[in-house]
Amino acid sequence: MAGTMHIRSEVVSDPVPCELCQGDGGEILFQHSKLRVVLADDALYPGLCRVVWQAHAREMTDLAPTDRALFMAVVWQVEQAMRTVLQPQKINLASLGNLTPHLHWHVIARNAGDAHFPQPIWGVQQRMPDPATLATTKSLLPQLRESLARGRMTL
Repeated sequence: MAGTMHIRSEVVSDPVPCELCQGDGGEILFQHSKLRVVLADDALYPGLCRVVWQAHAREMTDLAPTDRALFMAVVWQVEQAMRTVLQPQKINLASLGNLTPHLHWHVIARNAGDAHFPQPIWGVQQRMPDPATLATTKSLLPQLRESLARGRMTL
């Protein structure tokens, strides 16, 4: 039928083992039955978070509309927490999955002096970031953890 959109709602399985199915993907800051928020261990980008869908799915359209809304609501809450606590110049949101085809969003605090700015963090490194700036950001991670703790997330 013309004009009808069919959305897949089943979970897709991959023949290759998935690192986000087999592991957490970072330090768990928030856990929900359908998703988790993790703090990645990234020396150049302290505070980099991922919002990871629990079940293996490859694309946003693999999820039901209500699940997509839930997923994005959490991404936006992580973004807001990072803006409030880390006060970056910019937040980058990315859902690539080319190397890890498991649905997840990267939420990345960016500043003009970071290692890759103005390039994406997966691009060519432009400089070594200022150690004092990295230390300051790392000192804010306990506040970010608290901000993203279960009791503070609104679903």
